[in-house]
Amino acid sequence: MIPATMPVWAQHRYGGPEVVALEQVPVPNPGPGEVLVEVAASSLNSADARLLRGDPALIRLAFGLRGPSPVRGRDVAGVVVAVGPGAGPGAGAGAGASPHAVGDRVAGELPGGGLGAYVVGAASALAAVPASVPLEVAATVPLAGGTAWQALDAGRVVHGSRVLVVGAGGGVGTFTVALAAHRGARVHAIGGARSLEVLRGLGAEEVADHRSVDLRTWAPDAFDAVVDVVGTTPLRTLRRLVRPGGLVVGVGGGTDRVIGPLGRMLAGAVQSVGSTRRFRPLAARTDAALTARLLALVADGLTPPPIERTWPFDEARAALAHIDAGHTVGKIIVTGAVW
Repeated sequence: MIPATMPVWAQHRYGGPEVVALEQVPVPNPGPGEVLVEVAASSLNSADARLLRGDPALIRLAFGLRGPSPVRGRDVAGVVVAVGPGAGPGAGAGAGASPHAVGDRVAGELPGGGLGAYVVGAASALAAVPASVPLEVAATVPLAGGTAWQALDAGRVVHGSRVLVVGAGGGVGTFTVALAAHRGARVHAIGGARSLEVLRGLGAEEVADHRSVDLRTWAPDAFDAVVDVVGTTPLRTLRRLVRPGGLVVGVGGGTDRVIGPLGRMLAGAVQSVGSTRRFRPLAARTDAALTARLLALVADGLTPPPIERTWPFDEARAALAHIDAGHTVGKIIVTGAVW
């Protein structure tokens, strides 16, 4: 029985974790092509912290000048409890048709809503979760795993490639290391001290603490690709490390509080003119088919990044504070309100 109202962690203005509060709101109804999901787990990402604060300021033009959509939590896993009118696998291939039915286990990246008991999402944005994959693990995959896979594709990483991952300790970074190793690449990873053993376990051949490493002293032309997750190392330093024809893939947005990654993207474009060592900024996209592919890899034995900590729904504000502090190793989870 679906209740009339549900608890959500809502925000109505930009700020730190202190701006979110537990509220009761009506349970939404799915429209055509949509499903209602009872949330089992939501995995928080640095994107949730950036949207929470409206940082950089430029994103407020896209998400709202006074505040973003009220409920954080982009990565969601759970069970379909209702489908929109005319939807469902038996409804044919019309505009309202859904690939999911009531009772299906699904996961995907949505605009938000994971920190609520229920969330409505486009059925096309959700992937079926294999029976052998726990929903808590499935929730870690869509945004971080999808971004990592697309970064490796952008860097043309294949079996035998030499790859450096800078900022490897967080969600995207650990997924990048794990998936690069799965492809047969030789992975070097730079992260915080607490992440080094984790990175070795995910397949990195060499690891280094970012506080004690100076990339300016490393041998040039050593890598086929550099995946830069944090965006703070000078681009000239990173480009020097790749061989001619190699690529630096920018995932992180830099530190500018107003324009975010735009300055770094422009600098990378200028430096790449006429160069054989190019910078390629990544604009990762939401892709349910890719989520399904990654979930299948996990079901087949791929070791996903560890879940550093799981918070109960009632302590979601503390989980947001943890991700906002920027020291997560792997992934963190908030369990669903009714799970």
